[in-house]
Parts: sequence; structure tokens; C-alpha cells
Amino acid sequence: MSRRPRTQNVVTDAGEARITWVPATTAGPRLVLALSHGAGGGIEARDLQALARALPGRGVTVALVEQPWRVAGKKVAPAPKTLDAGWRGVWPALAAAGPPVVAGGRSAGARVACRTAAGLGAAAVLALAFPLHPPGRPEKSRAAELLGTGVPTLVVQGGGDPFGRPGEFPPGRYALAEVPHGDHGFAVPKKSGLTEEQAMGVLTDAVAGWLAPLG
Repeated sequence: MSRRPRTQNVVTDAGEARITWVPATTAGPRLVLALSHGAGGGIEARDLQALARALPGRGVTVALVEQPWRVAGKKVAPAPKTLDAGWRGVWPALAAAGPPVVAGGRSAGARVACRTAAGLGAAAVLALAFPLHPPGRPEKSRAAELLGTGVPTLVVQGGGDPFGRPGEFPPGRYALAEVPHGDHGFAVPKKSGLTEEQAMGVLTDAVAGWLAPLG
């Protein structure tokens, strides 16, 4: 694989998806980290872009996956089963890269990765800004998706995320890292004393450290 970023369109049962490959810049990739976006945005999200900048130099190829609804220019995400179908459809292209694939995403993309990891044979799951519950509705918990991945899992959560603060997460066989003061998009208020660059450094360091023993 070339070390220059490239895009690949993939036909799925949910429509045409797109992968933006950001190859490892080391001698050979040891892992592929596949990351999808949330229901309200695309692969331009700050956390996805920060990982795409930081990890290739550490031997990880980053694959940014755009769901078919985004590729088609639609504004509203479809039902979860359609999101899962789109993700499953791109998996063969991700697996064909060679190294083990870590399934990941932010928000709705994290839920998709959790729901499908075991069936697809993912090496692990990275859940960024996992939406544990709708804001103000803790009784509508989605913890079962997170607890049921069946593979090593890391959650990276903003300390002020209204979809679930770190202290709200139930005990389970997963790791959890906190970006202090971060909201659902990992933005930090000026009064926190953290810059966006520092917040993204916390996130990328946590992910890189967790990935290190996986491959």
C-alpha cells in the first residue's frame, strides 16, 4: 500500500461507502484502525483527524470510513441496522489490508463497532464518545452494546459528555480513558485550562498506549 492517503469506494447492501486510507509511515503496519463517524458529522471530526495524524507514525494504518448515507449527501443517519449493514459491507476491504483490524468509531460509529465486532472478527474495539444514553435520559442505557463486544475494548470519553460521563459507565471488561472537561465532540471550554491540542494529545496518547500490545 502506498504511504500517501487514498480513497476507496466500496459497494455495500446499504449503498456506496468510502474509505480514506492513511497508511502507516513505518516499515510495515502492525494494525489497521478502522474509524467511522457519528450520526451528526463525518470523518472531519477532531478526534478522528487527530488519530489519523498521530498513529501512522506509530505503525498503525488508519482507515476513515464514511457510511453510505454520508457519501450520498444525506443529512440524517438511517436506522442502526442500516448502519451495521454499511459497516459490514466495508469490512472485507478493511481486512484485505493484511494486518489485524481494530474496529472503531465515534458516537453512533462506536455503537456500530461494538455491535458487530465479534461477528466480523475484529481484533479489538475503540469506542470514542460512546453514547451511553441520550442526554438527560440515563434510564435509556446502551451499556449492553459496550459490554457485549467480546473483544478487548477501550472507551475514550469526555469528562463533560452529556451522553454519558466517565463516572456513569458500569463496571465491565473494558478500559476507559477520560479527556478532562471534554464534551461529546471532545471540545474543551477555555476555563478548563486545556487547549484543543492538549485535549487531543490526551486522547491520542491513550489510544496509542492501548494499541501498543495488540499488534
